[in-house]
Amino acid sequence: MRKKSFLVSLVLAVNCPMLYAQGQECDSLLLQEVEILSVRATKTTPVAYCEVGKEELSKANTGVDLPYLLAMTPSAVATSDAGSGIGYTTLRVRGTDATRINFTVNNIPINDAESHNVFWVNMPDFASSVKDVQLQRGVGTSTNGAGAFGASINMQTGRSVINHYAKADFSFGSFMTHKESVAAGTGLIADHWAVDLRLSNIGSNGYIDRASANLQSYYLQGGYYGNNSTLRFITFSGREETYHAWNYASKEEMQEYGRTYNSCGYMFTDANGVSHYYSGQTDNYVQQNYQLLFDHWFNDAWSMNVGLHYTKGDGYYREYKKDRSFVEYALQPFDFGDTVIESGDLVRKKAMDNHFGGAVFSLNYRSRIINTTLGGGVNRYLGKHFGQVLWVKDYIGDYFPEHEYYRNNAVKNDANIYLKADYAVARGLNIYADVQYRHIGYTINGNNDKWNYNTGALQSLSVDENFDFLNPKAGVSWLVNDANRLFASASMAHKEPTRNNYTDGKLYEMPKAERLIDYELGYTFSKGILNAGVNLYFMDYKNQLVLTGELNEIGEPLTANIPDSYRAGVELMAGVDLKCGFSWKANATFSHNRIKDFTEVLYDDNTFEKWEIYHKDTPIAFSPAVIANNSFSYVWRGVEASLQSQFVSKQYMSNSGVEEHLLDAYFVTNLRLSYSFRLKGIKNMRIGVTVYNLFNEEYENNGYAGSGYYTDSNGERVRYHYAGYAAQAGINAIGNFTIEL
Repeated sequence: MRKKSFLVSLVLAVNCPMLYAQGQECDSLLLQEVEILSVRATKTTPVAYCEVGKEELSKANTGVDLPYLLAMTPSAVATSDAGSGIGYTTLRVRGTDATRINFTVNNIPINDAESHNVFWVNMPDFASSVKDVQLQRGVGTSTNGAGAFGASINMQTGRSVINHYAKADFSFGSFMTHKESVAAGTGLIADHWAVDLRLSNIGSNGYIDRASANLQSYYLQGGYYGNNSTLRFITFSGREETYHAWNYASKEEMQEYGRTYNSCGYMFTDANGVSHYYSGQTDNYVQQNYQLLFDHWFNDAWSMNVGLHYTKGDGYYREYKKDRSFVEYALQPFDFGDTVIESGDLVRKKAMDNHFGGAVFSLNYRSRIINTTLGGGVNRYLGKHFGQVLWVKDYIGDYFPEHEYYRNNAVKNDANIYLKADYAVARGLNIYADVQYRHIGYTINGNNDKWNYNTGALQSLSVDENFDFLNPKAGVSWLVNDANRLFASASMAHKEPTRNNYTDGKLYEMPKAERLIDYELGYTFSKGILNAGVNLYFMDYKNQLVLTGELNEIGEPLTANIPDSYRAGVELMAGVDLKCGFSWKANATFSHNRIKDFTEVLYDDNTFEKWEIYHKDTPIAFSPAVIANNSFSYVWRGVEASLQSQFVSKQYMSNSGVEEHLLDAYFVTNLRLSYSFRLKGIKNMRIGVTVYNLFNEEYENNGYAGSGYYTDSNGERVRYHYAGYAAQAGINAIGNFTIEL
């Protein structure tokens, strides 16, 4: 009943920009610098967007990853492998995962060039160095990097301030979670120079068994600030060691072993019934980012932004693998008495060595009538993938330590150029046009880690693909008066396949590029204490790549292009901000996400015979029909209380639409309390506590599912299902203390 009443309270319209106002800066004498507007929307851009400011990020930043700091924005859902929001986390917007969301930092792409994913575990506590975040839903405006098939998220890092400062932030709570972060800045030196530094350490045992995370990061910025130019050098780095928790658990395993059960690293169960796990089952990665940003404004109308960037990634993960065939790992079977031993337990290491660099630019013209931007970028990625065998149980024979069993190399070149214009044709009436050309060249050569029993060798990779995309966008924005605004737009986006689409596809058939046409229609109202609005969208996909249930030639789940699919929805938002300190913010998305025609393929356990099942109008996986957020806040004399709730309706974990593949709906509430005060010589102090999952909801927010079949004694096909679920923590809490000098 509480869920139903919660949803009813949300049937008010709103505009997303009013939902999250940009946080106020902590220093009124901020250094003037050119905003990188080339990829950002403004109030006259006909797209659906919202902004989350530094103040809002800071209040919620107790150590959880950035997806959880954005989870209350419209159409967003965050997930966590460890069940506590620290470690491996993901963000979905309108049902699309991170591989279909474009992420940039200071206009520079941060999606992994091959997987298209963003691994927040490699950027721990990055939110502490972010000034604000703009999240554009749908295709959005042209940007650099990966194709935007669900959203674009642009992060701007913090500005230097004129006065020197120091800040320390400490958190400690459930699951031995802790965060220590210190930051300091010199302020302006010799009228032109400033340096800012942040150091962070985050650790957690996780809610799930052994799902520990040990994370360190730093952020360093040095800048020159002239009358018409700024030059900033920024470097930030993340180091992580995270125990695997990505196997998830079936409902049967949860009933037998508990909701925190984690099978990753399992070795054996001894005579006393005690299970033993491999302590080295960890993911280890170091990611170092460098940015050199030059901003110059020639006069009041013309400005320019240029950025150079380089990212070095180096890491590996180790796994204990049971009873694996030796030939898969380039090891020879051996004789043990009269028996030929062809398999055994071993520890493998899969490693990566990545280089990603390039340049971006924009030339901007701003006037009372027209705003234009010519921009683009050129990027190059070099990636090495290789695997080693570290140990083999009771192996008789010769193998070298760190014996290498596969290696492949990838090169990806990505270049784009775009031109956008926003023209005021009449008072309050603006038309918008935006066109982007993007070229991608992608090669992979070598052997993959997957064994092909048909050829008796590792999967051979020989990819040499080129893509040329033209992405036009157009729309109109009408400011009817100071309170009312209407906008409409149509946008096209294209997206090349990811690395997995090649390695998990048919060996004789290359995946096709995907296309999206996104139609948006919005209305916003803002007057006095009330903000309200509504956004309608229809996202029409062509050749979307999805899991079909089919297996490729080496037995791996197959991703394949499907001809037609779509997402249609309405986003409702509302907000009230009273002078007495009380505020209410809410948003809800009601959507219909469908694959028009879908053929599911199952395999017989014994004969491997195919069973093709045709589906019509099936739900797209991980696309809940309802996402709703509600927040009540009250501020009085330094005391702040905030009660935030999220409801996510049921969602399917496969594209077949069968009930056995469901994630149940969940309703989670978090309570945040804090008190801010000042002492002599101290700018601000804040103590607080956040209680997550206040009502102890038992829920899962991620997982996987599939089906197979066998033939019974009567010759009838019998379908069965399997699924794994990412269990999330019950009620838990974390305390926080911040001091600013």
